[in-house]
Amino acid sequence: MDMWEPYISATAGCLPDGYSKIVFDRYHVVQHLNAAVDKVRSAEHRRLRAQGDERLTGTKYIWIKGRRRRSRRELLAIRELSRSGLKVGRAWAIKEAANTLWDYTSVAWAIEYFKRWYFWATHSRLALIIRVAKTMKRYLPGILGYLRHRHTNALTEALNSKIQEIKYRARGYRNRDNFRRAILFHCGDLEMSPR
Repeated sequence: MDMWEPYISATAGCLPDGYSKIVFDRYHVVQHLNAAVDKVRSAEHRRLRAQGDERLTGTKYIWIKGRRRRSRRELLAIRELSRSGLKVGRAWAIKEAANTLWDYTSVAWAIEYFKRWYFWATHSRLALIIRVAKTMKRYLPGILGYLRHRHTNALTEALNSKIQEIKYRARGYRNRDNFRRAILFHCGDLEMSPR
């Protein structure tokens, strides 16, 4: 689930032992980290451009792409920029290190790893990264819930995204029934060939 207090309260209030069943989705945590990295990059890019340095021009997406989606050329560019002592390179390294948290199978080892990562993040002198690290610490039991339950809401998020696209394409529906039919038609895996 998303790290939003009403969701947490509803889960804790409606399920027996609800807090222990909460699993915060990796996607939402990484989204916070990516937003922080991008804001660091944006501020640094503005500062560098004022000095006539265009190194960060056109690099927005290489910093926030996932490990598996990044090309070799993009990875080399990141390494070269990181070695030049840019703040965004430090923010990116912290973000990438945070991704290792979900690779653990033991909660105890994950907690030890998080402690070291948290110390690094909070001593990075990057206010945005520090804020995300503190948010992650506050919600750590739910983040580590993934290691116990191994559930994500990726399928639900994908379905919701498809429903939002259906709604957007139609520019709204006259009534709820038409919207429901459109969702069932597009998302219901209907067999359309005649028998």
